[in-house]
Amino acid sequence: MKLRRVRAVARKEFLHIVRDPRSLGMAITIPMLMLILFGFALTVDVNHVPTVVWDQSGTEASRELVSRFAGSPYFSILSYEQDYEALERELDTRRALVALVVPSDFAERIRSGRQAPLQMIVDGSDSNTATIAIGYAEAICRTYGAELTIDALRRLGGPSIRVPLEMRPRVWFNADMESRNYIIPGLIAVIMMVIAALLTSLTVAREWERGTMEQLISTPLQGAELILGKLIPYFAIGMFDVLLAVLMGEFVFGVPLRGNVGLLFAMAAIFLAGALSTGMFISIVTKSQLLASQVAMTTTFLPAFLLSGFMVPIANMPIVIRAITHLVPARYFVLLLHGIYLKGAGLAILAFEATLLTLFGAAMVLVAYLKFQKRLT
Repeated sequence: MKLRRVRAVARKEFLHIVRDPRSLGMAITIPMLMLILFGFALTVDVNHVPTVVWDQSGTEASRELVSRFAGSPYFSILSYEQDYEALERELDTRRALVALVVPSDFAERIRSGRQAPLQMIVDGSDSNTATIAIGYAEAICRTYGAELTIDALRRLGGPSIRVPLEMRPRVWFNADMESRNYIIPGLIAVIMMVIAALLTSLTVAREWERGTMEQLISTPLQGAELILGKLIPYFAIGMFDVLLAVLMGEFVFGVPLRGNVGLLFAMAAIFLAGALSTGMFISIVTKSQLLASQVAMTTTFLPAFLLSGFMVPIANMPIVIRAITHLVPARYFVLLLHGIYLKGAGLAILAFEATLLTLFGAAMVLVAYLKFQKRLT
């Protein structure tokens, strides 16, 4: 392998990128737009659930209970209705996701020491939000019920009661429980996998379609020199994209980077080399830019988005799907990014994921090289 030939191929590819605004826009603009779009739009936090109330009791006790819901960050009271038809209309039109009904004998039951049932009607079409909202409502009601019991015993002159079990959670790594701090690092992995594969999936296919590949084959240029020369420009652009993504995560989304910056970029470089080689392999096999871009999108975006643990916890997947996720390199890069970003972990903890990611990068570079060697012979 001669460095002069690699440099010549890399220079040729750089010139093509600079002279083609679409390629340059795809390489830099699209990742930033995707990061902004998904970063602001994608969230798993359940806050301000739209709620309507029918307070049949209209007493101080019922108003106190409703105020607990209104004062919670998890519920937002839209209106107070007077019949079930109005509640059904609000739920059917999706103006509200939760309807709270306080029975007319609510205060009387509390005064007499009996259980006071409440009715909570939830729109279950969004099962995740409905489940979380029910959990929040149950917590509010339990807290309110415990306070009523303690107050009743105090008025009767009974002994002071202490809660026998008190849980004081201490949240590590993401103390504010912001889903954005979890989503943005994983989103970087998904975007880089898709963009890197798409960029290089067009390189060799473009040479075949334009008829310039035969000229390259006829030169003394070796397969390794051609592949390396074509990867270098996109590798540089990809690392620049990683830098922009890290800066946006810090200054736009406010995601703290607690770990080693050098380790982050080292792991990103290894992942990027593997992703670029994946696109190169697709380009070599298909020989068509249109087909290559479609195959690259199908084989990179869907697995990286769905099977990396970025959106759906891998532990919740069926056992067969969990086994398949071990073949998705984005899974290991997402774990590395979460460990570096949120936990400040180093290689002592992330050695297993780093090793598998390195094996993926080396394997894809080798596969692309061997496949192209067959085209030269």
